[in-house]
Amino acid sequence: MLSTTLFTRWLRTRLVMVLASLDCLSATLASNYTINILLIRFINKMKRIFFFIFVLALFVACAEDDSFSASSGLRIEFPADTIKLDTVFSRTSSSTYSFWVHNRNNDGVRMTSVYLKRGNQTGFRVNVDGIYLDNSNGSQTNGIEIRQKDSILVFVEITPYETYRNEPESITDNLVFSMESGVEQSVCLQAWAWDAVKMYSPVIEKDSVIESDKPLLVYGDFVVNEGVKLTIRNTTLYFHDGAGLDVRGTLYTDNCIMRGDRLDRMFTYLPYDRLSGQWRGIRFYESSDGNILNNTQIRNACQGVVCDSAAFDSENYRLQLYQCVVHNSQGDGIGLTNAHARLEYCQLSNSMGNCLAINGGMVEIVNCTLAQFYPFVGGRGAALYFSNQYAPLYNVICSGSILTGYDDDVVMGYMTSGEQEFNYSFDNCLLRTPAVEDEPQHFSNIIWESPNDSIKGKDNFIKVDEDNLDYDFHLDSLSRAVGLGCYR
Repeated sequence: MLSTTLFTRWLRTRLVMVLASLDCLSATLASNYTINILLIRFINKMKRIFFFIFVLALFVACAEDDSFSASSGLRIEFPADTIKLDTVFSRTSSSTYSFWVHNRNNDGVRMTSVYLKRGNQTGFRVNVDGIYLDNSNGSQTNGIEIRQKDSILVFVEITPYETYRNEPESITDNLVFSMESGVEQSVCLQAWAWDAVKMYSPVIEKDSVIESDKPLLVYGDFVVNEGVKLTIRNTTLYFHDGAGLDVRGTLYTDNCIMRGDRLDRMFTYLPYDRLSGQWRGIRFYESSDGNILNNTQIRNACQGVVCDSAAFDSENYRLQLYQCVVHNSQGDGIGLTNAHARLEYCQLSNSMGNCLAINGGMVEIVNCTLAQFYPFVGGRGAALYFSNQYAPLYNVICSGSILTGYDDDVVMGYMTSGEQEFNYSFDNCLLRTPAVEDEPQHFSNIIWESPNDSIKGKDNFIKVDEDNLDYDFHLDSLSRAVGLGCYR
């Protein structure tokens, strides 16, 4: 027996053939004036009758396709028992999630009601087949239909209420589908709410200490005024899009994480925390000095750390980093201009610009890992760039460090001004750059890494997963760089 869909196609084809034949006959008769005009009128009337029969047949076919049943044996299907949303800061809207509800039966089903079991108590917002469930309709609707072999789309968001706890708390509700048969089916909605301290364009005007068990959610410019010292300890700061930390005074950090505020995922396998450009980064202005970052992670910024040009002081550091990670920057990981700085046991990795850019000044790089494996673009910068274009390069001293990446040469030095100092030295390092044999004053005890080496580039490390943007720059046991870098 033909299905209604096939029958409709067959009927439409036959009608077209019949109408075409009648048109041809009518044209033939019209050209023969000896035939009575009444016969032509009869043919036109037959065409109208055939068309009416076709429309009626379509109506019957559609009615059969759209037959609904209240049988208690019918069930609808969800993609999972629980629809899991990501962690969301309290009083902050989540991204929109979606899923399909399928009716795989041979009959359509009608819902007497679709509702959130806990109403408006959890902060979930749901749109079912274009109908928004909110307080105006008691977080429920009725009259939803799912035709046979069809499906409807459901959208879910949440703005969770405060939990008054330091750790994320699970929030659940059930979206219930009550069918004409009296059968009820539900799918669980789950998210995690996390209370945060929200800071809107804060300005530090006196010496201050920030230490918080709760995350800090920063909007706008976080400013440390000139002559003021800010200490941040044991705290994670989540910067909103466009937010950043502007230091005109002095910054000291210990055991901190600074990152973007997106806790959700772009795809199931890809958290936003693995994408660069989520926030502006840290900028040290000309008036800033004596800054120390210790055991601090700075990740997914536009520019990780920028240190503006200032009068060079050979006796005092403007910036010191110890056991820090600057990862996945959209520009330079660290950009230093005419600065006296020291980096020790630091990981600078994956920047669209340079992992470390030095424009003049004096910089010490001790037991660091500079790994340039930024994905997506072929025009990524170097692991280390140094130049005397804007200021004298008094010295770049690099010892016990690893400088490697995708490209054949990731160490770039440019002497653009012959009138300004340009000094550098590398000692006991692994360098991915063409070997230099005739400059012992610049290179000592170097492991030269070549693209032809059996173990090279990403082979040095535990994990460089470009597909999932997942990295672990601890050294593999087979690496020639064991004993070097920040992870010894």
